[in-house]
Amino acid sequence: MSPGAPNPRGLVALMELLRTHAGRELAPHEAAMTAATIEFVEQHPDCLWRSQLRGHLTGSAWVVDAARRRTLLTHHRKLDKWLQLGGHADGDPDLPAVALREAAEESGLTRLRLVDRAIFDLDRHWIPARKDVPAHWHFDLRFMIEADPDEPLTVTDESHDLAWVELERVSALNPEESMLRMVRKTPADHAGMS
Repeated sequence: MSPGAPNPRGLVALMELLRTHAGRELAPHEAAMTAATIEFVEQHPDCLWRSQLRGHLTGSAWVVDAARRRTLLTHHRKLDKWLQLGGHADGDPDLPAVALREAAEESGLTRLRLVDRAIFDLDRHWIPARKDVPAHWHFDLRFMIEADPDEPLTVTDESHDLAWVELERVSALNPEESMLRMVRKTPADHAGMS
């Protein structure tokens, strides 16, 4: 499929994923971002492609250990921040698969497990202009993925570093609400799930 061409079946499944998330009990800010994402997808069938310059969808991985005490963060090279792993959909409407693929590509991990196909968190953030790419929105669908902290990591050219970080220490590396919300949402009652 060429960039910008809509994939009706994929968009239907994507909208179902978004509407299910919107039906959850969300904090007001996340609820507003979810509504804005649904509206964006409805108005832009090319929402999965970087060629949509107003913004586009991304898939992120909130990678956690089995005990839900640590998360894997990347020191993002372009943004110079500690963040969760993730990247552009590049036409793929299966955002959980995008998150898994990006987590594997950016970390070198091979034993990744999607905890749930449901959206774990959703964020809309502004990406500043860079070189020939104008400033635009990222509509970021985030999914919880479990990994083994003992598996070796591979730092790619997209990162300065990768690190497993205790959840209570995430705020020291990145105090943004977008990150802290995912820490708060990481449920202790899932500890040890496999």
